[in-house]
Amino acid sequence: MIPQTFIYKVVDGCDIRADVYPARGVRGLAPAVIWLHGGALMWGSCTYMTRPEQVELYTRAGYTLIALDYRLAPESKLPAILEDVLDGLYWVRNQGAARCGIDPERVALIGHSAGGYLALMAGVRAEPPAQCIVSFYGCSDLTGDWYTLPSAHHLEQPRVTVSEAQAVIGEKSISVADRKRGAFYLYCRQNGIYPREVAGVDVSHQPGALDPWCPAKRVSAKYPPTLLLHGDSDEDVPCALSQMMAESLKRAGVSHDLRVLKGFGHVFDDQFDHPDVIQAFVGVMSFLDQHLQPTPKSGV
Repeated sequence: MIPQTFIYKVVDGCDIRADVYPARGVRGLAPAVIWLHGGALMWGSCTYMTRPEQVELYTRAGYTLIALDYRLAPESKLPAILEDVLDGLYWVRNQGAARCGIDPERVALIGHSAGGYLALMAGVRAEPPAQCIVSFYGCSDLTGDWYTLPSAHHLEQPRVTVSEAQAVIGEKSISVADRKRGAFYLYCRQNGIYPREVAGVDVSHQPGALDPWCPAKRVSAKYPPTLLLHGDSDEDVPCALSQMMAESLKRAGVSHDLRVLKGFGHVFDDQFDHPDVIQAFVGVMSFLDQHLQPTPKSGV
C-alpha cells in the first residue's frame, strides 16, 4: 500500500513527515493508530522501517495508520524528539483528522523499541492523552546499569572506535537515517554512554536528572490503558523494563496488560508468521478494539 505523505512539522530546516495509510472499508471517521518506528532514537524513518504486513493488519481492521518521523539523536536530544511526537499527535487530531477522515477522539499510540519508549513517554506528557498505548519491547527507564554501564552483550561484537562512531553522525537536525548509524549506537552501548548521547545528561554526575524521562517513574492514575509486549530473551532492551513499567501501572491503578513471549528476543515481530507472534497480534487487535471501538465497515 502506498501512503499519502504529509510534512507535519518543519524545524531547523528539517522536514518531519507523516505517512498515512487509510483504513479500508470504513463508514465515517476512522480511529487512528500512530506508529512510531524503532532505531535506538538514532536511525530509521516512517517509510523504510514500516512493516507492510502490519500496515495491512491495522488498515484491514478499520484503523488508519499514521507512521511518524521524528528528529534523531545525537544531533537532537530527547526533549526535541519527544516534542516531535507530541506535535505529531496534535497534527493527527487536528489537520490530519480534517484531511484524512480520522476521528480525533479515537487515537492509539503504538511504538516498537525506541518508538515504544516514545509511546510510553507520550503517555506521561501528552495532553490530552491518547486513548491507549501499545509498546513493543520499549524501554521504561534510562537510568539502570543496562544503559549506564558498558553492555556485555554489545561488547561481544567488534569494538567500534571513536572515529568510526563519529563518522556516521553529523551536526544538523535530521529525521531520516539508515542502519549504518547503528555503529554509533553500538559504540554508545559498548561504552555505557547511551543516555548521555540521547539526552545530553551524564547520570554519573547528575543523579536523578533523567528521572523525568523514565516513564516507569512518572506513571499517574491518568495514564492511558497500556499493552506491553516483550520477548524474555531480549538482550538489547531487557524484558525487565516492561515488567518494571507494568508494576508502575499496577501501583497507579492503570488498566494494563503485559505479554511476555518466551524464547523471543528483540524485534520478535519480524517473525510475523510464528504462531506465538500471531497470537500476540491477536491480543494487540483485541486491545485496540476494546479502547477505540472500531467504526462499522461499509462492506467494501
